Formats: sequence, structure tokens, C-alpha cells
Amino acid sequence: MQYHWLNKKNNDDLTVFFCGWSFDGKPFKHLKYSDKDVLVIYDYTEPELPEDIFEGYEKYFLITWSMGVYIAYLMQTSLPQFDKKIAINGTPFPVDNELGIPQKTFDLTLKYVDSGLKGKFQQNLFKNPQDYEKYLLSPVERTIENRANELVALDKFIHARKAEYSKFYDCAIISDTDKIIPTRNQIKCWEKYNTPIVMLDNGHFPFFEFSSWDEILDKCK
Repeated sequence: MQYHWLNKKNNDDLTVFFCGWSFDGKPFKHLKYSDKDVLVIYDYTEPELPEDIFEGYEKYFLITWSMGVYIAYLMQTSLPQFDKKIAINGTPFPVDNELGIPQKTFDLTLKYVDSGLKGKFQQNLFKNPQDYEKYLLSPVERTIENRANELVALDKFIHARKAEYSKFYDCAIISDTDKIIPTRNQIKCWEKYNTPIVMLDNGHFPFFEFSSWDEILDKCK
């Protein structure tokens, strides 16, 4: 795994953000930090982080998105105790015909990963062309080869583990027009585990709707 400090000013509180597949911290730089440090985790090719990376804070907050929802859940024993844990447009079942990405969709994404990252997949992250244009002003910096290799590694990683879930997340934020992970599958998953749901009028990448990390946290009371 890779990590990047979006804000590190020795504040008392830390917000930890687990990105979705193929992302890094650059597209999230528009979000204000408030009085918290912000650490972005990304690139799940190798699922390991330094043991002391989270030390030194009084309170911890977790925001996860897309594939990051699954990865953070798997890593929970290595993470601090969070005051709030939020899942955005993702589930603990990353490839699942009813509770996550349908197998056929995932297989097609894997098969055409290079071309998808150059166009259609990126566009499908957003509900409207205006948000896609905003993204292009501050896009992911990682190479297509690097991001494609991550998906290959994730495919092996997911198939090597039995899909299971016990209560972890406090709240799920779901977009009503998610073209990556079907909205209906997300709703079904979180209702199954009695997790409060907050709906957004948005697409898979909903972050231009927010102006700060605290605004995201405040969505889940």
C-alpha cells in the first residue's frame, strides 16, 4: 500500500481515508481539512502499512470509498479505534452479484482495464459531465500500468479470501446513480447488516458534492 498526508500539522485528531482502486490523493485536494490531520491510503497491490503510521492522536475517524471499504474492513485489527467509520459507495463484498460488483462486470473491467482507464471507466465514475471535467483538472497521477497491476493483484487477493462481514461500519453513504457498484446492491448489503444509510444524488465519485472532510463525517450522525 501507499499513503500520502494531505494534511499533517500535529492536530489532535486524524481522519484516515481509504481510496478506491486506481486512485491516489490528488483528486481529493479540494476538500478542506478543518482541525484534523488527513491521511490517504491507496494502491492495494501490497496490503501492508508501517505499524506506527497512526500513532500520536487523540481521536480517529475513518472514511472509506469503493474498494477501500473492503480493504479497511480486512485491516481493522491493524487500525486504531475509530470514533466514526463511514463507507462510501462500496461494500465489504467487492465482487458479488447481489452485494457488490457483479462478477461479469468485474471480469470485463479486468479484461479491458487499460482502455477503460483511458476513457469509459473514468467517465462512469461521475453522474454528470461537469464533475468529470472537474476531475480532469486534478486527476490521478499514477500510471495506467500501475493501476492495472493493482486490479490484477486485487482480483487474486479477493479470490483467495472467503467473503464475510461482521458489524464494523457505523454508516453507509450511497449514491443513487452509481455506475460502478450498483446502487441496489449497496442498499441490499447495508440493509442486511442493519447499517444506517444516507443517500446522495450523485455518482460513484461523489466528492465534489463536499467542501471538507468534516462535511462528509457530518453526513452520518
